[in-house]
Amino acid sequence: MGLKRRTREEIRNLLTNIVRSKLREYKPETNYMPFHYRLLGRDRYAMFSFIQSMNTTFGISIWEQVAVILAKSAGFKAERQYDLLGSIDSETEKLIQTIHYELRAGTRQVDKLEEIKLIRNSIKAGESRKDPDSRVDLFVKIGDEENYFDITSAKPNMKEFSALKLKLLRWTALRLSQDKNAKVFTRLAIPYNPYHPQPYQRWTLKGLYDLDRGEILVGEEFWNFVANDDIYDELLDVFQEAGNELREEIDKKFAEFRKRSD
Repeated sequence: MGLKRRTREEIRNLLTNIVRSKLREYKPETNYMPFHYRLLGRDRYAMFSFIQSMNTTFGISIWEQVAVILAKSAGFKAERQYDLLGSIDSETEKLIQTIHYELRAGTRQVDKLEEIKLIRNSIKAGESRKDPDSRVDLFVKIGDEENYFDITSAKPNMKEFSALKLKLLRWTALRLSQDKNAKVFTRLAIPYNPYHPQPYQRWTLKGLYDLDRGEILVGEEFWNFVANDDIYDELLDVFQEAGNELREEIDKKFAEFRKRSD
């Protein structure tokens, strides 16, 4: 079926509006960096600084907003920056720590469904309150399955992967503390595969995540999942279209810096 025309326009408008807002507000760093300027030129350094700022914007909001647009277009309930309220009793906290430790130590075989079952059997009903791990990047409800995503950078290190796994386990417990029968699935999303065309096979994934059950979705797996369709290539085309529309405005902005540095 592919992307609907309205969905394409909504995503393209989102991207162009974000970049134009960045261009309007952007001011190059005021720090005096004579070696960088002499080696690279002020205009090139200004462009580098702008791209770094855009990378932050991708991580903070673009991925989440695009995912919500796609999910809603597919007829799903979706929300970004979702607060997952609940409370975890001490016994379940201990269980989660044990699961997490054993996975890291390699003494437990990863099995997402078994982990959910253990937490479901342990959790006690608790207050609906905020927890340090309450904030979820993306919530998508597909039928009766509640999917809670942490959208992370393309190359997390071992420490980051380990901390994210603990967060996913705690999200499961928070939700089940409010409804023990909830069909909950917590996931890690990586927006693109930096190793393309090779598969995403970082050694840091080994033993922590249930890859067979989609606990981690990378690149097109993630985007096709939230859109419930094979739309990845079309989505890249939309980004290309937005880039083509913006190219002249971006070039003009940084031509101004070039003139100042001459």
